[in-house]
Amino acid sequence: MAGERRIRASDADRDRTATLLREHHVAGRLTAEEFNERLDKAYAAKTLGELDDLLADLPAIDLYQLPDASLRRPPSPPGTPPLPWLMTTSQAARLSPAWRAAWGSWLSASLLMVVIWLASGHPSNLWFLWVAGPWGVVLLGRWITGGPPRSRGPRRRRDW
Repeated sequence: MAGERRIRASDADRDRTATLLREHHVAGRLTAEEFNERLDKAYAAKTLGELDDLLADLPAIDLYQLPDASLRRPPSPPGTPPLPWLMTTSQAARLSPAWRAAWGSWLSASLLMVVIWLASGHPSNLWFLWVAGPWGVVLLGRWITGGPPRSRGPRRRRDW
């Protein structure tokens, strides 16, 4: 519509146009000089029409399109142990934010207990192992079997 070209552009509109221009520059459709010139114009644009004019001679790009299937990693050969640094797609949940938080909590608490143990002056009493050991074994067991870490978030009520 002709009326939409005169609508004032927002900062988000300018940023979206700048992102599209970067994608076209990376794809080789714009030279560095053209990209810089259009980028300056994009941040100086006042209307949506001015932003549309900067992209008029370029093909449309869907920034939310998923990556091509050919970019996926091949599955690991049979018999390969499931090491965290050699994960396949099915094992990606092992280093999820929840697991990183669980392991980080264990490590932080264990280090704190070791520092307290060292400061207490009783090196023969290894009391911190009674807490850090079982906690670490449970975490490791759940991590190896692929189970999720326990969550303290709101629980769903079961209506039986």
